[in-house]
Amino acid sequence: MAQGNGLRRGDRNRNRKIAALREVVARDRAVLAIDLGEDKQAAVVIDHEGRVLARKVVTVKAYQLGGLLAWAAGRAARAGFAGVTVACEPTGHRWKALMGLADEAGHGFVCVQSLAVARAREGDDYTRDKTDHRDAYLIGKLVIRLDCYLPERADAQWARLRHLGARRSALVTDVTACMQQAGDLLGCAWPAPPGAAARPLESVTWLAGMTVITSRCCGHPARLRKMGYDRFKAAIRRELPRWGGKLVYGPVARRLRDALAETGGVAAQRPGALERLHLLLEDWRDLRTRLAATEQRMLTVLDEPGLTALAASIDGVWALSAAVILAGTGDMTRFTSGRAVVKHAGLNPSEHTSATLKGQTRISGRGRPGLRAAAWRAAWAGLRHTTVLRAKYAHLTGRDTSRLAGGQARVACAAAVLRWLWAVITTGTAWDARIAAGQLIPGPVTAAAA
Repeated sequence: MAQGNGLRRGDRNRNRKIAALREVVARDRAVLAIDLGEDKQAAVVIDHEGRVLARKVVTVKAYQLGGLLAWAAGRAARAGFAGVTVACEPTGHRWKALMGLADEAGHGFVCVQSLAVARAREGDDYTRDKTDHRDAYLIGKLVIRLDCYLPERADAQWARLRHLGARRSALVTDVTACMQQAGDLLGCAWPAPPGAAARPLESVTWLAGMTVITSRCCGHPARLRKMGYDRFKAAIRRELPRWGGKLVYGPVARRLRDALAETGGVAAQRPGALERLHLLLEDWRDLRTRLAATEQRMLTVLDEPGLTALAASIDGVWALSAAVILAGTGDMTRFTSGRAVVKHAGLNPSEHTSATLKGQTRISGRGRPGLRAAAWRAAWAGLRHTTVLRAKYAHLTGRDTSRLAGGQARVACAAAVLRWLWAVITTGTAWDARIAAGQLIPGPVTAAAA
């Protein structure tokens, strides 16, 4: 519909957001703001003029706040309000328990960003004084100004995917830490083995060979030279299935055996470092097994609502990449547009302009770091396998004017992956390369790949 009032898309989206918030933060409801803690909760009931109607401090857990909500509803009724809107900061898991209690009691519920509370604390009287009572009031003050948001209400399936995604993220961190420790230990005590493979920490033959060496050498690798190459290779072959491999790569095994005679590094550190490396390899193998099991669970969750086929329809985006992204976004149907998903990830451009001044444009970086990393990794894989992304990258980096650097172009590709995933999930339509490349205008049903 034509807009004759000069409103931009951002204005219309903002107006819709304000309308949705006003339905929850209704003027006929008082605001119950709670500064959540582990065992002590500070609460304040205020009206829409910022006047404090009541205060209370209770020493209970967050899931035991049902009595406090009933007390606040009674205080609001005495002041002539029809009910209360409950508000808090999204602190840990506590806000979820409070949201459940508010929903059960029929109250509205909103959250206020912790950063907004910190800024309000400084702007209130230009100090950094912090107390529970003051923070509770600042939360309520932000709510009556509609400086709040409606939190996600994830169902059991999406909540499970989020938890699995958090577990996978922790396991990936641990696996990466093991890889870095292994490289550091060998660099100090015995630097020869890493040269046996182009990417030793990704070679199952190298990993199995190092497991054999560190379990038998007792800190002195040269002792294993008496095994001979055939016996050494046979030992690696027996160890290989524990690392998920089937065939020994001969050149790596031979170079690894040759490294047994190499000296170098700090000799005094070698026995202890190799013992520690052996224990580290055991931990590493266990972590890889748990990581694979977690990823399989994520794929199972993704497949239950039939999202695997939709995600896999995007050329070059694997189902696991989609599962990791969706673990960071939750149900994508709650976003009004693909741009909103990009902003949620912090990949949206952040402009700095004023009058004739034009600063450098960067990504905002204000979204979820894990989601941003997942989209970035998906884009790296997509650039190798997706024709549309390769063409987009070439277009962005190859123009004569306003040419982007490689990293900037990859950020744009990561944002495109998020928009595509939002489109196919919200419309339930498979990805179409022609629409994604701008060669076909999407219709009302086939808008998925736009």
